[in-house]
This record gives sequence, C-alpha cells and structure tokens, in this order.
Amino acid sequence: MASIFSKIVNGEIPSYKIAEDNNYYAFLDINPLAKGHTLVIPKKEVDYIFDIDDILLGGIMIFAKKVAHAIEKVTPCKRIGIAVLGLEVPHAHIHLVPINGANDIDFSKPKLKLSAEEFNEITAKIKEAFQTV
Repeated sequence: MASIFSKIVNGEIPSYKIAEDNNYYAFLDINPLAKGHTLVIPKKEVDYIFDIDDILLGGIMIFAKKVAHAIEKVTPCKRIGIAVLGLEVPHAHIHLVPINGANDIDFSKPKLKLSAEEFNEITAKIKEAFQTV
C-alpha cells in the first residue's frame, strides 16, 4: 500500500508543492512548527532514510540544501534546522524548519494553525526563491 507521501507525489492527495525533480519532492508540512516548515522526500518509497541507496541519499541532501536556501530567503530566521525522525510516515523524509533557537525544532510543541491562504502565500514565496537559488 502506498504511503500518504507517495499519494502526494502521484497527485492523489493535494499538497503545497515547493519543488520537485525526477527523484525528489518538497512540500509544506500541513502541521508546521514554523511558517515555511517543509518536508523533502525521495519519490521512491523507502521507509527508513538509511535504507536509501547512497546516490539517492546524497542527492536528497543536495536537493534539500537548495530548498533550505529558498526558505531562508523568504522566512525570517537565523537558520534552517533539519530533522529526520522517520516515525510518523513510513516514507523517508527530511524536515526543514526555520529556526531562531534550538528549542524551535521541538516536535512536542503545538503546531501552527495556518489558513489555506497563508499556506498558498508561503508556497508561492518559497517557490519563487527556489528558482533563483
């Protein structure tokens, strides 16, 4: 059975897509810790990030780096934090979270509640910045 992320990649479930190429897909987390919180996934469904083959694993980090730079351009933050938990969805994914301090990437914190309009605005800004990175 396909994971929810595979369904997003296949267009079966809508997402706030930031970027994609042949191997990777980036989209806003709908339960974000901060505005701009983005998930980066390989299109190939692999449950555990350390089971991804070396070429794909290296590539996802390069893709995530470009996405992170785009988020940084449009989101007021000191850094983009990165987390790989891999417990919530059985499809490897990287969280890119705008942070100003170490406690900003605490997944036990309440998540932001954003409107569709806010998600669309953030998506458009990051997408545009991604084109210039």
